[in-house]
Amino acid sequence: MNRPTLDAEARQLKSYLDPIAARFETASFIKDDPISIPHAFDDPRDQEIMALFAALLAWGRRDIMLRKLEELCERMAFKPASFIHGYKAMDRSRIEGFVHRTFNDADLEGLILALQSTLAGGSIETFFKSGVDASDPVKSGLEAFSSSLLDAVPGRPRRMNRHVARPSSGSACKRLNMYLRWMVRSGPVDLGLWTCVDPSHLMLPLDVHSGTQARHINLLSRKANDWRSVEELTLACRSMDPIDPCRYDFAFFGTGSAGETLCRPD
Repeated sequence: MNRPTLDAEARQLKSYLDPIAARFETASFIKDDPISIPHAFDDPRDQEIMALFAALLAWGRRDIMLRKLEELCERMAFKPASFIHGYKAMDRSRIEGFVHRTFNDADLEGLILALQSTLAGGSIETFFKSGVDASDPVKSGLEAFSSSLLDAVPGRPRRMNRHVARPSSGSACKRLNMYLRWMVRSGPVDLGLWTCVDPSHLMLPLDVHSGTQARHINLLSRKANDWRSVEELTLACRSMDPIDPCRYDFAFFGTGSAGETLCRPD
């Protein structure tokens, strides 16, 4: 019996994309990527906290973004977990004046206080795991994580919704899906600190650039870069690698950053 056409197409695309993903998923990728920030720490508690800030601030010119993240580490005395757990009103002078694009020191203090509150029960992984529904672990986990974090921000200014996305709003949640990739996957780039989500359940981080690359090879038909497109692209990637679909993020993002264009193989 012949295999379904979709499987044949998936095998062909897998043969095309696998070496491209492998070319970018190397230790040399780390240096110019925001994941270099958590990689600079040894303590997993510091790594997961700085990875969250690095993911949430990962937009704009890369060199500027990395400088701002390095500045944030310095303002936290290079001990982010201790800084957040011990943060008091008198410490505000340490973060005053911090700004990266639309993210300012008030937003920073709000997230610090929210994390301080939510981390009272343990790690960020423990907090995230508490909201996971096994029927749809990533979507449910992200929804609960973002909603709880936002609710914990004192006064909950509406502008905070721009920094912490939720699937229910239709957002692709690119930065939080990237954060989960960092936390869950193991490899030369990703940190692999968490076990509460299986890599097979991860969703593709989707933005303008990765979406454009995916559309070039007909892996994504929707025009909008929203949560439904994330689901469509992830399903396509799972047809090629059901165990580790997010490895293809390196092919989409890597080629886009390098100024290359993916072309559907004949």
